[in-house]
Amino acid sequence: MIAILIVFYLFLGLFSIMGAMRGWAKEMLVIFSVVLALAFIVVLETYIPYVNEFLRTNPDIQIWVRIIVVIGFAFFGYESPRFSRIGKATERRERLQDILLGGILGVVSGYMIVGSLWSFINSAGYPLDYVIPPSTEWPMGEATLRMLKILPPIWLGQPPTIFIAMVFAFLIVIVVFV
Repeated sequence: MIAILIVFYLFLGLFSIMGAMRGWAKEMLVIFSVVLALAFIVVLETYIPYVNEFLRTNPDIQIWVRIIVVIGFAFFGYESPRFSRIGKATERRERLQDILLGGILGVVSGYMIVGSLWSFINSAGYPLDYVIPPSTEWPMGEATLRMLKILPPIWLGQPPTIFIAMVFAFLIVIVVFV
């Protein structure tokens, strides 16, 4: 058996490698797509009358809607177009900077994606048969419970914070990419 916190860190390492290979610009779009996904979930669960009632009365459907929304938005964030203007501006000497910044932003995008999914599974009470909730009786239990308090939907997924983050992300996209 492996602690879920270790699996989380392994995913962060994998996303760091992917970010280093893809570059900082594409990783920024993935981060912004997860922010948009969290905002979409807040809008669905808070402001659309029949949908929010349906999701509140069906917690199993609610977790799967949340997971599908985050994975779907992240998928389309990873399917971003090539940035010819940014690619031309990046010279060979700046390639190391692009790799390092891409790796750092890859960790952030992994934290946003995997952390959101983990937070949703935790809030649903770990409905999957092969995932056991963390306990303080285990060696990594306290660290896992501390990590659960700082996952993205906890500090970012509430209005007005998510809407401020979405405006900030949209502003960066307009300034940097347009």
